[in-house]
Amino acid sequence: MSDRVSVAKTYKLYIGGAFPRSESGRSYPVTDSKGGFLANAAQGSRKDARDAVAAARKAFPGWSGATAYNRGQVLYRVAEVLEGRREQFITEVAASEGVPVKKAQSLVDAAIDRWVWYAGWTDKIAAVLGSSNPVAGPYFSFSTPEPTGVVAVLAPQQSSLLGLVSVIAPVIASGNTCVVITSQDRPLPAITLSEVLATSDVPGGVVNIITGRTAEIAPWLASHGDVNALDLTGAPESLRADLERSAAGTVKRVLRNKAGEDFTVTPDMSRLRAYLETKTVWHPMGV
Repeated sequence: MSDRVSVAKTYKLYIGGAFPRSESGRSYPVTDSKGGFLANAAQGSRKDARDAVAAARKAFPGWSGATAYNRGQVLYRVAEVLEGRREQFITEVAASEGVPVKKAQSLVDAAIDRWVWYAGWTDKIAAVLGSSNPVAGPYFSFSTPEPTGVVAVLAPQQSSLLGLVSVIAPVIASGNTCVVITSQDRPLPAITLSEVLATSDVPGGVVNIITGRTAEIAPWLASHGDVNALDLTGAPESLRADLERSAAGTVKRVLRNKAGEDFTVTPDMSRLRAYLETKTVWHPMGV
């Protein structure tokens, strides 16, 4: 039996590519499925959410302006680093979700494969969702998908890694940037994912991760004028209607996927479509 004292960790937020403390100075204990202490997580605030939106907006021009092929390379690099930290993710998913190690292995492998799946879509989105439109006249008419902007994502409460990856990857694969509120009670895989993002090629501000109370932070993101879309996946049922009303005030896109979504099912393109606008361009034919 070891007599050394374990080092209790207090994690920080991930905003703009850095790891700041919450401006409120608050933190809260994170426990495993049996109530055992795992670590302390920062308890994000309204100010943290505003800072994260500002970071996401600042990163948007560069990320959306990158080539689709480059974004695919960056996402694939994230999958490589995820694979390298596979054992840590397995330990954290097993502790957070209270599942056997073999089940946790399956969930982590599915999360890595899911990231690769979305990485492969980056340079195919325009071909599948864009079009050359037939018109009556001496013009070319093209419709092309473009990213919406800054997306606020309320991560699934139960699926701490696979669900998290399934809601973040399509946002950034399609050229958007995001602010993510993690699972309130199972934030550790999200914190480790933020470390993966920071050591991959993802530019700072493309993904911003806030731990804390979803019901406290979500309303500020829903009403924020510089947030263009809102994913309600991890929102409490009691809060969804209010969040939708707040989002309507700034004409946000709202993804209303239910909290009980099964993330083990291979996704379709619906989450990619959700964060894209279609731009149609007319151009006269040359002589």
